[in-house]
Amino acid sequence: MNSTPRFEQALAKIDAANSEDPHRAQFEHQSLPECLLYGQRMSHWLAQLEPSASQALRLAVRSQHLRRWSIPRSTYPMTRPGYHQWRTTLARFHADQAADILRSVGYDDPTIARVQSLIRKERLKADPEAQALEDAACLVFLEGTFAQFAVQHDRAKIVDILKKTWRKMSPKGHQLAQNLVERLPADQQAMVRDALG
Repeated sequence: MNSTPRFEQALAKIDAANSEDPHRAQFEHQSLPECLLYGQRMSHWLAQLEPSASQALRLAVRSQHLRRWSIPRSTYPMTRPGYHQWRTTLARFHADQAADILRSVGYDDPTIARVQSLIRKERLKADPEAQALEDAACLVFLEGTFAQFAVQHDRAKIVDILKKTWRKMSPKGHQLAQNLVERLPADQQAMVRDALG
């Protein structure tokens, strides 16, 4: 992967910002700030999907949940339109936060605009890099968040979420997801089979 001192400085600043997340998440016997872990897992999955990904895509992936705790879900109505409004606001917020960090380490405007476009998932189906970001997000969900969802919601809702997740992914994403699913507990594997059946 191509790397430069400026890129490493940007990653360090993104990680430092995400380290301020007051919420904790467990992964492989570690307790980490939730947004920090999310960014690291996004980078991990992108490396599996696109080993030669551009710096812009790698920065966008790491910034995908940048300071997400700053705008809690509870600040919007607990309805479907409220959820979509929250997600739209978050996408703009993450893109703006990333732009501030990238500008501070000397990235040019075209690179910053590209990172922001990817974070906002513009042209999702037409842009291979935006699709790679979406695949990484789906893989992070299946690897970590899915187990939490599986105990919080009824089976029908989980199966519906899994169907929607699968539809968002590319064939390459599906291949990596299948490997992940094989490591899930039997009841969660059964939900995935129901969703894909």
